[in-house]
Amino acid sequence: MNNNRRRRAVFEEPSFWQSFSDMMSALTLVFILIIAITLAIYRQKTTDLENTQTELNAAKQELDLARLDLDRSREEIEASNRELADSLAELQAAYEQAALTQEELDAAYQQIDEAQQQIQTAQQELEDTRSELQDIVGVRTDIIGELQSRFNNSSMRVDPQTGSITFSSDVLFRYNSSELTEESQSVLREIIPMYLGVLLQDNYLPYIAEIIIEGHTDTDGTYDSNMTLSFNRADSVAKFCMNPGNGLAQEQIDRFQRLLTVNGRSYSDPIYEAPDRVDMASSRRVEIKFRLKEDEMIERIAEILRGQEVPEE
Repeated sequence: MNNNRRRRAVFEEPSFWQSFSDMMSALTLVFILIIAITLAIYRQKTTDLENTQTELNAAKQELDLARLDLDRSREEIEASNRELADSLAELQAAYEQAALTQEELDAAYQQIDEAQQQIQTAQQELEDTRSELQDIVGVRTDIIGELQSRFNNSSMRVDPQTGSITFSSDVLFRYNSSELTEESQSVLREIIPMYLGVLLQDNYLPYIAEIIIEGHTDTDGTYDSNMTLSFNRADSVAKFCMNPGNGLAQEQIDRFQRLLTVNGRSYSDPIYEAPDRVDMASSRRVEIKFRLKEDEMIERIAEILRGQEVPEE
């Protein structure tokens, strides 16, 4: 009887190995949790790095194109300089052969000096414009990067190539209506100040040519009726943005009005879910995007190059 009691007492005492096993199981679970968190962080960082690399590649392509344009411009300037040198040589030969008077020769040299001054001025303008164009290429990357950072914790996504944002018309409006719903107004009050607040900053404002609000529809109905609907929807969003009670300060609204363009696109740019099938829901949308002054810079370069042509004597 006493032996049986002693055996039960032994089994009822706490087991050291059972506690050690429980502790090791807990440590294993903690270790697995740490590995899972580390892998999640690593995947997110990898995704961010790939997006940044894509943006850098796009910016590099734009810069390469600008460099090609500048190289062609430089070649044309060098050709103009060679033509000037040839003209000078011809004038000198003419002086020797035809005994030009000193007055005629001075006039010829003066024309050459004036032409050279024009080319030097044009070269300086071209260099200034080139610097501005390079700034614009960098500004696009900066703007898109800041927009993505600003919307990092938002359900709204910024296009990594263009910097645009897109609202579903089904969220903003009722069927065949251009009047914003109460629910959509609360969404816009959250999103609009975040997006336009970046574009209207002092450091970006000089480079922005326009801010565009564009309405799109699906392919149901006539082109004209959808054109009216798409424009009215874009215009409703624009008017909402310009209301001081919806998040923008008056100074921001004034800047926004100077840059604003409202477009209706009807169903001219639908979204396809298959090569021959339109995604009707996705096609009904309102996009907000911006355009930098790249076109103006390119036109300015073309004007400078046209101005470098030396008039015939």
